[in-house]
Amino acid sequence: MEKQTLAQRINIIRAGVMGSNDGILSVAGIVIGVAGATSNTFSIFISGIAGMIAGTVSMAMGEYVSVNSESDSQKNAVEKQKVALRDNYQTEFNIVKEKYMSSGISDELATKATTEMMNKDALVTTVREKYGFNVNQFTSPYAAAIASMISFPTGSILPLVAISLFPANIKVISTFIAVLIALSLTGYAAAMLSNANRLKSTLRNVASGMLTMLVTYLIGLLVGSLA
Repeated sequence: MEKQTLAQRINIIRAGVMGSNDGILSVAGIVIGVAGATSNTFSIFISGIAGMIAGTVSMAMGEYVSVNSESDSQKNAVEKQKVALRDNYQTEFNIVKEKYMSSGISDELATKATTEMMNKDALVTTVREKYGFNVNQFTSPYAAAIASMISFPTGSILPLVAISLFPANIKVISTFIAVLIALSLTGYAAAMLSNANRLKSTLRNVASGMLTMLVTYLIGLLVGSLA
């Protein structure tokens, strides 16, 4: 089996983190919404289980299709670049050289660097500089799908357990707090993997979770009052 690169492993881990985050948020929205309409613990639990199963299948299939589409686009770009190198090598050489020069490298040094890189592997060099990815380092759609298939239900466990085990008079607020804490952790983890601003990413994740649960709970209360 071909050993995965660090970038490929990070992409799979990212899929797992986001799958867990979606599992927490999606099922929390469902169980808190149903809790707004009814106090029946069994009904709340069953709705959460149904959401967990549907979400798991949806996330896994969505990740598989998404990564496959990205992989197909990258493979098409590689084939296109092979033709470009065969028919217009000098043009491709100049594109790479100009890319280096635009970063502040002198003409002489850019020419030398481009010559060395193109002589070593013209395809890898031009694909990396023109399209921003490395040849033959495609993320496996199967690995990404499996990561989501495992992480979504894993994340779903938290709101399911919280809404089922806490006393009736505090189950909603306790689940609300537990979910916000979990979302802060997944938001921070996602920011680390993406090199994004940790604080902004965490606050955005928590805010979206808070809004989701508030909206579903209010809708549940409205439906419950009309029943």
